[in-house]
Amino acid sequence: MRLITRFFQKIAFVFLMLVGVLLCPTQSWAFQEGQDDNDFNQYRGEVVDESTNKPLVFATISVEGTNISTITNTEGNFLLKVPKEITDGNVIVSFLGYRTKTIPLLQFQPEGNTIGLLVSVTQLSEININAPKDATALVKETLARKGDNYFDDHTLMTAFYRETIKKRRRNVSLSEAVVSIYKTPYNSTRNDAVELYKARKSTDYSKLDTVALKLQGGPFNTLYVDIMKYPEYIFAEGSVDNYKFSFDRSTRINNRLIYVIKFNQLETILEPLYGGELFIDVENKTLTSAIYNLNITDKDMAARLFVRRKPSGVDVWPTQVAYRVDYREKGGKWYYGYSSVMMEFKVDWADKLFNSLYSMTAEMAVTDWEKNETGQLPRNRERVKKSIILSDEAIGFSDPDFWGEYNIIEPEKSIESAIRKIQRQLRRSQRNSK
Repeated sequence: MRLITRFFQKIAFVFLMLVGVLLCPTQSWAFQEGQDDNDFNQYRGEVVDESTNKPLVFATISVEGTNISTITNTEGNFLLKVPKEITDGNVIVSFLGYRTKTIPLLQFQPEGNTIGLLVSVTQLSEININAPKDATALVKETLARKGDNYFDDHTLMTAFYRETIKKRRRNVSLSEAVVSIYKTPYNSTRNDAVELYKARKSTDYSKLDTVALKLQGGPFNTLYVDIMKYPEYIFAEGSVDNYKFSFDRSTRINNRLIYVIKFNQLETILEPLYGGELFIDVENKTLTSAIYNLNITDKDMAARLFVRRKPSGVDVWPTQVAYRVDYREKGGKWYYGYSSVMMEFKVDWADKLFNSLYSMTAEMAVTDWEKNETGQLPRNRERVKKSIILSDEAIGFSDPDFWGEYNIIEPEKSIESAIRKIQRQLRRSQRNSK
């Protein structure tokens, strides 16, 4: 219990439930900002399985020879913004288990770009030659080689962060931000720092059962899912032996052979740990991706981990807590590219017949980066605090050109619909108040 509690204290991934009847949006939504010269082109499209036409979620789209990239959303759609001076480059589209595709930028149109990827078939002969026999030993070696395989320079990353709250399938709250991540070398024990550049929000409080749900921690919820930078919160020294590791299958990413290793906590371990899959490049002993869940079979213990404050007469407990982290490669070194945290939980009112089901999702994607030559971090007063509640810091959704040249994760249709609806409510409220 000590290990898992320390992890959540570190990332401040807790939920606040504050009493309050808030039936209309606040009036602090207006935002206008003069745009710089729009020296970029933008391209919208989707990435799909070429055989089934099924959308590929979290596929990576990057401009070859640059650090510019984005990912597809949960509907397979993407938005890529490229400086106008880049005209004859290539776009690299990759997805775990599929063949990477290279497409000339000149072939892209502003709208309607559909990119089909083929499944990468791994021959059995490939996985039998010099195959590792001990999954636990492979995981330990991968963790030990983070100083060799991942960025060893100070890096300044630009990232897009989004957190959403849904009541069942309906979006009721959305906060987004562009942040600067001052990433320290992977072999350094110094923590990363985050600086908030732009942020906005939209909340329909009338759908929240007179309870406002808020997520504490903001970008740090996703940043600390970077296993290779912060292994101590999941695979702390000595705690690897609390898990059972086993080979599951093999796949490919960027034409490299990847082994999938399943892991689960041993039955003799009582404290809640994790279970899931690790995707490891066997040749270089590099973790390229991880998808895992927290063991929350003990409902009361899980509630104590996540719920900071709640009204009396209400029971709140998580029903699922899931994590994902993806890494990207540049010049033979890997770096943090994308991560997400998703939590589903129930709210049970003592005086109501039915309970409410909510989900909260936080995700962050690195869209550009450069070396931080000086290694300096922002001053304390400029840093985002680990206790931040982004929905309290952000402003509203009134400016369609809010992000300018920054790459973002394309909004899902349900999010766009929710924003339009709340904007109509706001305009109606403003007209009625005059």
